[in-house]
Amino acid sequence: MMVDLKMARARDLGIPLSGTTGACNAITDVPGIEVGYATLWSGRGLIAVGHGPVRTGVTAILPRGRGDARPCFGGSFALNAAGEMTGLLWLEERGFFEGPILITNTHAVGVTRDAAVQWMRLRGWPRLVGFNVPIVGETYDGFFNDIDGGHVAPEHVFQALDSARGGRLAEGNVGGGTGMMSYWFKGGTGTASRRLSQQEGGYTVGVLVQSNYGRREQLRIGGIPVGMALADDLPRYLEPDILPEELRRRHKEWCSPLSVEGSIIVVVGTDAPLLPHQLRRLAKRPALGMARLGAVGMSVSGDIFIAFSTANPEIGEKPGESATYLTPHDLKMHPNLALNPVFEAAVDATEEAILNALVAAEAAEGANRLFIPRLPHTRVQETLKAHGLLRLV
Repeated sequence: MMVDLKMARARDLGIPLSGTTGACNAITDVPGIEVGYATLWSGRGLIAVGHGPVRTGVTAILPRGRGDARPCFGGSFALNAAGEMTGLLWLEERGFFEGPILITNTHAVGVTRDAAVQWMRLRGWPRLVGFNVPIVGETYDGFFNDIDGGHVAPEHVFQALDSARGGRLAEGNVGGGTGMMSYWFKGGTGTASRRLSQQEGGYTVGVLVQSNYGRREQLRIGGIPVGMALADDLPRYLEPDILPEELRRRHKEWCSPLSVEGSIIVVVGTDAPLLPHQLRRLAKRPALGMARLGAVGMSVSGDIFIAFSTANPEIGEKPGESATYLTPHDLKMHPNLALNPVFEAAVDATEEAILNALVAAEAAEGANRLFIPRLPHTRVQETLKAHGLLRLV
């Protein structure tokens, strides 16, 4: 049986995936987490810097929602650090952060960071110290978007933050993922979650990705190298004769081994009571979910991950408190020897979040009339069925 694929996700296609999802199969299944987007899409044709075409945006993740400014314990990991995520030095120094996590394009990190500071100030978010160091990650959309044009503005950051909500999330060509490409298919934003059994603690692990990495021949789904069978529909310029010479060369050698390695940002949230050293361990696990899909962590790929816990809402520091009067706090910590189910949940959810981004993203035309095809749903299903892996009945 084939399904209506208009709003399909990976499980709707029958892709084999392990683990039990939360109600929405999204990072928002972790109680309190809210996500919002600002999506910028305008113009057509050759890039005119400052004018477009525009295919970009901002994604905002609020760990405790807009109504709760209390910090969260966190940790980070860079599989390959050809990219940027602001605020990680301060996070790793003290083990927690306050404020949202934002994702955008490579050249919009600065304006996004600055706007986040102002948003927190104007919304009355208290400061533990006299300054904020927002966490802002990025992936590169300059092949598809006028990335030098300064199109992401403070109002778009405010829009993403003010629109954040729980529940089911849009995926694919939305938010910071608007102009992204994965495995030479249209990529972007994806999310998934896993719920642990009561015996394992009953916790939820949610993942959100901004996926912009991978070469076509690397793609594996269900362990099958499907990308090698899908090499006949590559990204292409629809009017190569109008391109500048540099882009004409790219057209002739599009997707050569030296081109378009890309990046991915992975955000892992959980309500499991994990402390910073455990969250640093958890932040490594998305790499294994990527590996299931054929990723290798390429040399110019920015594969940067952050994990946080919404447990322990009172972490021992409050705005305005003097160090003279601070007293020790009791914290809850999940046993180190019981972390395997949490690790497995993060691996499973990362794999599915990337697939959800690929399945949801629509084929699109971007800057310089570059066309990026979507993952061909029916051909993926046919390949899985031929290997006895299709999970539709």
